[in-house]
Amino acid sequence: MDGTVAQRTSDAETARYAKGFESLDHEHEVRIDSLPFSGRLPSWLEGSLIRTGPARFEAGERSYEHWFDGQAMLHRFGFGSGAVSYASRFLETRAFAATEKGEVGLSEFATDPCRTLFGRAMAMFSPQFSDNCNVNLVQLGERFIAMTETPIPMQFDPETLAAAGVAFEPPGMLTTAHPHLDRASGGLLNYATQLGPRNSYRFFLLEPDSEAPRAIASLPVKRPAYMHSFGLTERYLVLAEFPFTVNPLRLASGREPFIRNFRWEPERGTRVTLIERDGGEAHPPLTTDPFFSFHHVNAYEQDDDVVIDMSAYADAGLIDDLYLDRLRSGGGIARSELRRVRVRPGDGSISSERLLDTDLELPRINYGRCSERPYRYVWGVGVGESGWFERIVRADLESRSSTEWVESGCSPGEPVFIARPGGEAEDDGVLLSVVLDAETARSFLLVLDARDLGELARAEAPHHIPFGFHGQFSRG
Repeated sequence: MDGTVAQRTSDAETARYAKGFESLDHEHEVRIDSLPFSGRLPSWLEGSLIRTGPARFEAGERSYEHWFDGQAMLHRFGFGSGAVSYASRFLETRAFAATEKGEVGLSEFATDPCRTLFGRAMAMFSPQFSDNCNVNLVQLGERFIAMTETPIPMQFDPETLAAAGVAFEPPGMLTTAHPHLDRASGGLLNYATQLGPRNSYRFFLLEPDSEAPRAIASLPVKRPAYMHSFGLTERYLVLAEFPFTVNPLRLASGREPFIRNFRWEPERGTRVTLIERDGGEAHPPLTTDPFFSFHHVNAYEQDDDVVIDMSAYADAGLIDDLYLDRLRSGGGIARSELRRVRVRPGDGSISSERLLDTDLELPRINYGRCSERPYRYVWGVGVGESGWFERIVRADLESRSSTEWVESGCSPGEPVFIARPGGEAEDDGVLLSVVLDAETARSFLLVLDARDLGELARAEAPHHIPFGFHGQFSRG
């Protein structure tokens, strides 16, 4: 696996993507009804792409430490009548309110408030979790929910983008911003890590009309692992515990920001546990080589095997690559590999292989059709010569081949797949990606044909949009 950090770049190359880590303070609460755009939009593309991501990287005179710490802003691109509209708004949370006063009010991923010794001691008894939901968002019935890895998901109005309070309370202190869809109920499946005298991973289901999640499984753990996502098949919840773990007492001490309490322990290997969705019984865990991953791509059952695909790294060094001072100075980031882990519950064996020669991160699939099932295509972004994301990648896992979209000076974000209504092929649809153009210092929304990455249209945003993480498309 190529887990090395890309070579440090020159100042000129750094400028190609440094704008993406510059704060955006301007909001467009009043919608821009029609952005300038070229090309032609598919007639069937109607709805909204809503994205969340960090947009403010300072609180007063203090800078946040990490890309993951920036204050969340919602961006909505609307499609209809052959036009593209745009609106944006900061997610109005307690964490954001503190930045309006020039303060870091709550503990973020890698940035802590300036606490007195007494304040740190009190944090042990009353931890102040951040509500800065800058990672992902989901639609649950009529509700729209922004999420991060702390247990405070925020509901918001999809039209005004105004925050509407805490959406629900997960059964734990740490969770993921990548829930799965439960096809039977239309609800959300996720898990939360409960810390205390007896630590555990607690899986839960939140149904569309429910205000409170229902527990469906629990797994005890001594040293919880940092996991950004998990896998799901028709029969199993799939938990991959990477050897990046924490002593819960370190977290409770409040001496360091959240992520700095975790330690890379490769001797533990990566432990994969299958948990029955019906009944919650956990199979004995199986251990494979140590590696790290933020994103599961997909998982499914094939005969008696369980196939689990992830964007993987040799270790957790990518987290260090994403500190803002490193990114802004052109340090570059590690390249991932698309790794397939195969678990054979029958004989208790586990193996893994690399699927592609190229790297692929921020993966998206035709989720409604292929989640939990065998699939062929995945789309994502790849690192270029600058050390940052410069390519949109389309991977064909059947032929083990890939094609790319590249444009000089451009840094694309996550390509969100939208299936054409009534389309029969898995890749019949479009990709939507927010791209930063270094030459104009502005962003644009790119519309590609998902089958061959041919450009269909692009809409020019009124300014740069800082690099974000994830978004979802709503046809409503």
